[in-house]
Amino acid sequence: MKISVIGAGLGGLSAACLLAAKGHRVTIFEKNENTGGKMNIIEAEGYRFDTGPSLLTMPFILEKLFKECGADMDDYLSLDPLDPICRYFYADGTVFNNYENKQATKDEIMAFAPQDVNSYPEFLDHARSLYHKTADAFIFNPLYDFSDLKELDLLSFFGIDAFATVSKRVNSTFESTYLRKFFKRFTTYNGSSPFLAPATLNVIPHVEINQGGFYVKGGLYKVAEAMTSLAKTLGVEFIFNTEIKSIEIEGQKATGVRLKSGTKIESDLVVSNSDATETIAHLLPDSSIASQRKEKAKSIEPSCSGFVLLLGIDKKYEQLVHHNIFFSEDYEKEFKQIFEDKVMPDDPTIYVANTSYSDLNHAPEDGSNLFVLVNAPYLSDQYDWKNNTASYGDKVIQELEERGLRQLSNHIRFRETITPHDFYKKYRSNKGSIYGTSSNSKFSAFLRPRNKSREIDKLYFVGGSTHPGGGIPLVVQSAFNAVELIERYELD
Repeated sequence: MKISVIGAGLGGLSAACLLAAKGHRVTIFEKNENTGGKMNIIEAEGYRFDTGPSLLTMPFILEKLFKECGADMDDYLSLDPLDPICRYFYADGTVFNNYENKQATKDEIMAFAPQDVNSYPEFLDHARSLYHKTADAFIFNPLYDFSDLKELDLLSFFGIDAFATVSKRVNSTFESTYLRKFFKRFTTYNGSSPFLAPATLNVIPHVEINQGGFYVKGGLYKVAEAMTSLAKTLGVEFIFNTEIKSIEIEGQKATGVRLKSGTKIESDLVVSNSDATETIAHLLPDSSIASQRKEKAKSIEPSCSGFVLLLGIDKKYEQLVHHNIFFSEDYEKEFKQIFEDKVMPDDPTIYVANTSYSDLNHAPEDGSNLFVLVNAPYLSDQYDWKNNTASYGDKVIQELEERGLRQLSNHIRFRETITPHDFYKKYRSNKGSIYGTSSNSKFSAFLRPRNKSREIDKLYFVGGSTHPGGGIPLVVQSAFNAVELIERYELD
């Protein structure tokens, strides 16, 4: 088959590799000049920054992708475990190193929250049980038709803790505010609020801590480069700097894509790695889909977005490791402002990735490359980015100075900002979101757009806005799901 893929993000790259490996002729049309989508890279003045994901989890999914394409991931990528996984800074000065080694972490907890020292491993066991109950049923399952649903174990379904929130479950387990904040923050991995998202998402600590979080030697963008190289060896054609105007539909079937230039590319089927909401609302002709369906797509709540500062500095701060989080004082207020008020938080939790800690060549000698991320609301009329971007960046820098990075502003040699507007403009993500679709509902696993269109034949969806969700491993899994459905419906 001749297949057109819209977008060279990780979902599009994964689908293209899998389909090309099966003998199909695949062409990827990419709006921007390089692959990776929101997994991107900026290099300037001797500093190197990953501008997307900063941690790889569930590497076995990526390994499976390479294996099914006749390759060995180890020939392309070198994965390094980090120790500690992450360092946490609390507003009262408490510092917590979270290690993969459970005993080392328990020793840390004993120093500031001895009442919770035994609850820590117990909660990770709970997270492990959630994973075993949800992985096959909700992640490695397309959840498209009745043949998929009949595989669900009803007893397991009622054991996945979908009827409490992450916050309530964590609060019932831990007494200290330290461990409560620690475990609630994992929900932000898919851009959701721990005060709204189902407690099922307490599975995420298992993925990072029990299974392990990894850094890719050279930077996370190496993943996109590796997948691009793999795709090219499989014969995938790339056409860059080319935006899609519409998906061509004839008789409720996708027959190709039309470029902004007006050129029509005929295809046997289309795989969209563009945001699912954007695809349905803007790439499908009005005549091909009911207006109510378009409105429903537009109403899907996106994940939160992010406000990013890229800071190249001429100093190393000894207190910073590879991954660092500076917690806000009032966590609940912070999430209310982001998800309900849709404004930037007064007192934000600040994530700092310092890859020069592990890769010395990511910054000039004695310097550091700080990727600074604050969770932000998706785009709305509630917040004016045009007039607030610079001042909010100054505010974040000042907060980091007050939290121990003394005179940070005096050491900045390179500074660049990325806002939700930038995420929308460059990637056409729904309202500037960066993690795809929100999980702020009890049944979000069933509400995400499926990997095959129900209205348009021969149209498939991959990426973080689709099932099973955002983040590197789930985006790759979306491609496995889509290819499984293609083989089910197109090749029978």
